[in-house]
Amino acid sequence: MKTLTGYVYYPDSLEEADGITYFLVRSEDTNEKYLGVMGNPDEFQGGQGIAMDGGAGTHLFPLTHENAAVLRQRLPWLRPQPLGLQTTAGFGDRLGLATPGHVSAMESAISIKTQIAPIFAQQSVRENARTLRTPQEVLDDAAWGVFQTGWRLPWGADADHLKTPADLDSFFDAGFTFFTIDPGDHVDNAAQNDTITTLREKVKTLPWENLNSTLEEMTRRYISQTCTIEDFTLTFSEESLLRALAKYGRAIAHTIKMANHLTSRSGGTVYDLEVSVDETETPTSAEEHFFIANELKRLGVRWVSMAPRFVGRFEKGVDYIGDLSQFEADFARHAAIARYFGNYRLSLHSGSDKFSIYTIASRQARGLLHLKTAGTSYLEALRVIAQVNPQLFREILDLAIERYETDRASYHVSASLANVQDPRTLSNPQLSTLLDQFDARQVFHVTFGAALDRFGAQIMETLRGNENSYDQVLTAHFKKHLESLF
Repeated sequence: MKTLTGYVYYPDSLEEADGITYFLVRSEDTNEKYLGVMGNPDEFQGGQGIAMDGGAGTHLFPLTHENAAVLRQRLPWLRPQPLGLQTTAGFGDRLGLATPGHVSAMESAISIKTQIAPIFAQQSVRENARTLRTPQEVLDDAAWGVFQTGWRLPWGADADHLKTPADLDSFFDAGFTFFTIDPGDHVDNAAQNDTITTLREKVKTLPWENLNSTLEEMTRRYISQTCTIEDFTLTFSEESLLRALAKYGRAIAHTIKMANHLTSRSGGTVYDLEVSVDETETPTSAEEHFFIANELKRLGVRWVSMAPRFVGRFEKGVDYIGDLSQFEADFARHAAIARYFGNYRLSLHSGSDKFSIYTIASRQARGLLHLKTAGTSYLEALRVIAQVNPQLFREILDLAIERYETDRASYHVSASLANVQDPRTLSNPQLSTLLDQFDARQVFHVTFGAALDRFGAQIMETLRGNENSYDQVLTAHFKKHLESLF
């Protein structure tokens, strides 16, 4: 293909279908990207004719949702798909610029590329509220990244931590294929330590009509019934059943409500469903995991992934905190339960940078595993900014320190501002070392919304002007994740 003067051409994007050629370019002056179309440009909007070197004609179109929708109809591999029980990795992208780096990490090892399926579009309602992005923008940004890199294998789109039917609707309408239901607000954490008398009282008030059962039926179903699961057995006592009911009964009822709503919206369309109870205060026991899965199955919910609350601490942006032998023993039981039911895999939420447990999780899950990452791509963006625009990095850090105590409220983090090194003591080349320090990393992680609100335009301009650097740091960072885990 001949060049377009004044534009950088992405050769991996080149695709011909039905006599029309499509490709992606970037303006050398503005770093704005455009869809190139050689052939009939009908249906695309906002374009202009451009003379190519050599005299051939083409049209360039802005990367709008309308043009993304047309291109997805013509190039089906740009549409996300349900991935079922495949081993998967989710790549959250708070800026909408990271997918090329994520693809590069996937392609960096052929064995990884063929063993797992990526979820390139992944965002939670909480993150969208802070980034001011819509589900449609998240999906479109990922699709443009897939187009730019020429990724042809199936990929998914995860609507993360959905708490209400209204949350679910906006992601479904955008074309997401994976829906993570978060009933955490309905989990009774106090039930972990309640007396049996208190548990009996709490269970009386459960929404039994939504659970389609009674306490008497639950008692017959579980108490004194022994279930052999690989190398261990589960037996429910009255206390363990009441604790599971009190702790998770309302969460199960809410999950059913959300799952039924999604079924009604789907109209028969295939989708993936995940159940997440990871963002709660107390670990999910093996008995509680079995109880949740067994009740969801009894009530007709079809799901492909579950995120229990594992032992230890899964804090944002840092490695696992806890006893590794205890984690392996706990995770092994959860993995065995997932295999016992056979219709879902385990999901590692807040999975970014948990390098010390990846080998354990991979060994015990035996392929029934989903890794979910999010803010680590934003942190790697800050690494690039520290290198190429240190003054902006210093301003972002000052704001992060100012906002941390407020913004940490909705996250599981333990960083202390007292442990963040004074940036005035660091030279410009040393600034990026802050991103390798526990406390500073978490401070940056949870204050991304404030940073984007104040410095969003400067952050995006810096990264677009240093696209290759951002892709390179993402490739290295996620290659380490993927090779450690898979």
